[in-house]
Amino acid sequence: MGNFTFTIIKPTAVMKGYAGEIMSMIYKSGFRVKAMKMLRLSKIEAMDFYSVHKERPFYDELTDFMSSGPIFAAIIEKENAVSEYRKFIGATNPKEAKKGTVRNMYASDIQANAVHGSDSDENAIIESNFFFSTKERF
Repeated sequence: MGNFTFTIIKPTAVMKGYAGEIMSMIYKSGFRVKAMKMLRLSKIEAMDFYSVHKERPFYDELTDFMSSGPIFAAIIEKENAVSEYRKFIGATNPKEAKKGTVRNMYASDIQANAVHGSDSDENAIIESNFFFSTKERF
């Protein structure tokens, strides 16, 4: 198990002003930020980032959504980071997310589910490298 993972605070959560509250929860849960930036993905960048889903019926809607407004991208660190962060954010569908998780508190629906979290150590590396150079990491 690795000691870092990758996350995105998604456009709806940013536009609703939840980014600060979510980041506060991340810090209070013992994660340390190793890199972070605010940006807006182009449609092409969103398509590239989510290319693993290109055959899925929700791909166009997902990439439209992820390029619809600003996001916060971050690399965060903690022992067993991927599994700990997945528990912390809750189920993808906020209706199934446990009380007190990020998605339970801040998600509006399955797509606008407030945050993205890497699903494996391998994907944490790939996703982190998509957004951050080595000189942007601390």
